[in-house]
Amino acid sequence: MLYSKKVMEHFSKPQNVGLIEDADGRGIVGNPVCGDTMEITIKVKDDKIEDIKFRTFGCASAIATSSMTTVMAKGKTLVEGLAMTRDDVANELQGLPSHKMHCSNLAVDALHKAIEDYQKKKNEK
Repeated sequence: MLYSKKVMEHFSKPQNVGLIEDADGRGIVGNPVCGDTMEITIKVKDDKIEDIKFRTFGCASAIATSSMTTVMAKGKTLVEGLAMTRDDVANELQGLPSHKMHCSNLAVDALHKAIEDYQKKKNEK
């Protein structure tokens, strides 16, 4: 299995790793088939993703896509974050093996869930 240089960079030195304790939004997703689990937490200010962190249990692709998703989402508006797709992440990573594309889908799903969680909490206030 060949990974791009960009995938290997984000796997070996992932960015935005961790958990925002007082997060405004939290999204957790998992794939029972492969066992990958991802959690993304966000801080929002003026409808923009001010800070974002992730925790992932999974393969190199899962870690790399989680890292890249957070890099791409940081500073974006919530609308822009919701518009991100698995293909956006895979393209930014200079491709993923076809049987690993589900990993990038999980990372974006976790981001979308975190944004939706934030919006739900905001609407309940």
